[in-house]
Amino acid sequence: MTLDERLRTLTQLGQHLLANNDEYLAALQQRTEFHNGWFTQDNQRSAVQAIASAFLDEAALRRWLADYPAVADAPTEPRFTVGLVLAGNIPLVGFHDLLCVYVAGHRSQIKLSSKDEYVLPYLLQLLARYDARAADYFEIVPMLKGFDAVIATGSDNSARYFEAYFGKYPHIIRKNRNAVAVLSGQESEAELRALGDDVFQYFGLGCRNVAKLYVPQDYDFQPLLEVFHEWKHLQNHSKWKNNFDYNYALTTLNKESFHLTGPLMLLEYPAITSRIATLHFTRYADLDGLAAELLERREEIQLVVAQPGLLQTELPTFPFGAAQRPGLGDYADGVDTLGFLLEV
Repeated sequence: MTLDERLRTLTQLGQHLLANNDEYLAALQQRTEFHNGWFTQDNQRSAVQAIASAFLDEAALRRWLADYPAVADAPTEPRFTVGLVLAGNIPLVGFHDLLCVYVAGHRSQIKLSSKDEYVLPYLLQLLARYDARAADYFEIVPMLKGFDAVIATGSDNSARYFEAYFGKYPHIIRKNRNAVAVLSGQESEAELRALGDDVFQYFGLGCRNVAKLYVPQDYDFQPLLEVFHEWKHLQNHSKWKNNFDYNYALTTLNKESFHLTGPLMLLEYPAITSRIATLHFTRYADLDGLAAELLERREEIQLVVAQPGLLQTELPTFPFGAAQRPGLGDYADGVDTLGFLLEV
């Protein structure tokens, strides 16, 4: 397949998903929720629509690829095999990696997460429906073998095993990261509500979800707590509620201070990654000092959310509400996935 032919199948898939009338896909999403309660059907639909609109739009794809002229020289048949170990923290989280491999003209050998094993294979079947040759670009396997390069995503603990298993191959190995938000105290109610999306979407399980706030020394939490109370419906979700109850009991028994709102607790704690139903915060004295601190901790940070122009930093920065809306060129961990694949 030529690049244009591969792009055509991708845009046809995007149009199909945007139509939002695929009953079989809906059934697979229902099955996924049954096996993994974190993947609600609403969250799965949000992920599918985000992929279709941001990743499978022809104009967006061509703008992205304009920075990679070498992609046009990819062979018309897959020559290299790239092993993909997909994470399962949010729905279809590995789709961008798979898309990059396909665009680069390679074959994907895919190890699915047991938490999300029904929808992605169907999306690949749809690609093959639009062009039967697309089936040659994808293989779902129980174990990777016979590959030329690897992209593996997991926790800090699993990354150590990935390094041992895959270190001799060209590889991208991703570890735990989270987003942070920097507040000035001058945010509008609308901005705080948008921040709530960055915190709560997908139950906060994504590496792009905000897990920690940086606030001024004299920050007034009351407006934030009032806005975050609008997500109190999360307490109706059994898995979230169980985590909230556990963390509330643990924090209370330890006699730690915290700010409480409907769906979560805010804890003053230095770590960036926070437990489910909790959110960490740290007070800062000045923005320049904070920018230096964040840069030192860049290996822990996926992105920064803040008002445009508030913080001068080299880290990827997004406005409130945009953390979970990456574009094609917003690579996980700041590693250029497509550039890596074109050099395999």
